[in-house]
Amino acid sequence: MDRLADGAAEVDFAVPLAELTGLPPAIAGSVAGRARFARVQGIPVVELTVRGAAALQCQRCMRPMSVHVDTVCKVALVASVADVARVPTELEPVLATGGRISIGALITEELLLTMPIVALHGEGEPCGAPAENAATEHGQDTHRPFARLADLLKR
Repeated sequence: MDRLADGAAEVDFAVPLAELTGLPPAIAGSVAGRARFARVQGIPVVELTVRGAAALQCQRCMRPMSVHVDTVCKVALVASVADVARVPTELEPVLATGGRISIGALITEELLLTMPIVALHGEGEPCGAPAENAATEHGQDTHRPFARLADLLKR
């Protein structure tokens, strides 16, 4: 990390999401981008640009959906927890134990922060979820398995 920062190295990458450890296995797609290394106030820093798309499953309709990823972050790479106090406030500290960290680990961390916690189709996007009153529109009664539970508990 020190050699990369001292040399102001730039590393281009393209990686399938399935190859990144730490992401849920149901996520598909790929990302590409660049990692630019530098020093800020004597601390190794990497500016990470990530672009691509991730295929997720909408938790409302259970159909595939795509989430566009386009993010830029700047993180300070610190060798120990004691070094965190030296990190400027505009940078996010990332622990690089032994002075080493993989670009894949940085990408994974940024994707976990960028991706939605619960994948849902957005406003105006077609979602195949049934309407709340779809059963009654088709003349069917709604099955409510716990409707009588309160009565049973009172006994």
